[in-house]
Amino acid sequence: VTPVLAQHMDVSMPEAGFYLWAQVPPGCHVPATQAGLSSDEWFTKELFTQYNVTVLPGSYLARPSQGINPGEGRIRIALVAPPSECIEAAQRIALMAKAMA
Repeated sequence: VTPVLAQHMDVSMPEAGFYLWAQVPPGCHVPATQAGLSSDEWFTKELFTQYNVTVLPGSYLARPSQGINPGEGRIRIALVAPPSECIEAAQRIALMAKAMA
């Protein structure tokens, strides 16, 4: 999964666990019609709408400290499905990330 995503997103293999934290692509700009959403919220929403893949916005899983939310701009991907489904989901995520480049 990580090599598929790494072609289009900043993501690395964690030392342990089954979550990947991927950086939302730099080309991800929230349209004016979606003002109020962070880039990770918008990416998550569009990924589900367009590619039927569910991930969580990183900003939902961290809390602000000194005015900065360390999860903002990232998505959390849980690798809990069978490997073939995780690979298919990674390919769909990569397609969306590539479309934003």
